[in-house]
Amino acid sequence: MSVHKDLIKHAEKQNKIYKMFLALDQQRESFIEEAVELCKHGSPFSTDKINEVTNKINKINLRFIPTRKNVTVDMIKDYVKNS
Repeated sequence: MSVHKDLIKHAEKQNKIYKMFLALDQQRESFIEEAVELCKHGSPFSTDKINEVTNKINKINLRFIPTRKNVTVDMIKDYVKNS
């Protein structure tokens, strides 16, 4: 019975971490969209918020979560130029 409880605890912990990842990943995508829109309109923008969230994502210790690249201003400009 103890092993069963340990497995349940472990699964709950993994699920909580995964939900945190999903929230952070959504936030990152939102910040990217915001930067893209600002860039499209010729407004100044920064990738600081994007990369802050990216670094949080990359610190999550789940094997099945791929690391994310930090985003540069040039990456956003290139994306806007090519889309």
